[in-house]
Amino acid sequence: QVQLVESGGGLVQAGGSLRLSCAASGRTFSSYTNGWFRRAPGKERAFVAAINWNGDITYNADSVSGRFTISRDNSKNTVYLQMNSLKPEDTAVYYCAAQYSGSVYSDRSYDYWGQGTQVTVSS
Repeated sequence: QVQLVESGGGLVQAGGSLRLSCAASGRTFSSYTNGWFRRAPGKERAFVAAINWNGDITYNADSVSGRFTISRDNSKNTVYLQMNSLKPEDTAVYYCAAQYSGSVYSDRSYDYWGQGTQVTVSS
């Protein structure tokens, strides 16, 4: 069993930066692929980024490529999402997730989810 807790969300002006953290419990954290998803108002949950178990492979949605960076520190059981050059369209609730296997792009492939953290980008 894995429990995920996100933090680091907030209100930021367009062009600003935030770093989200996802702290995980459980001794098998380093066995999982982790992903970040977001749900904007009135929209379905969408893939943002993912990282494999040891951090040497990352995946990004086209909409955030070049602006967002996912990373992990297995010694701290934590996954990060560094968000730069934020835009109003990045406003959403951001969720951290973990999976054993499956498509990193599909939320149905993830086994564990955090409660989400709100990111609001003002214009």
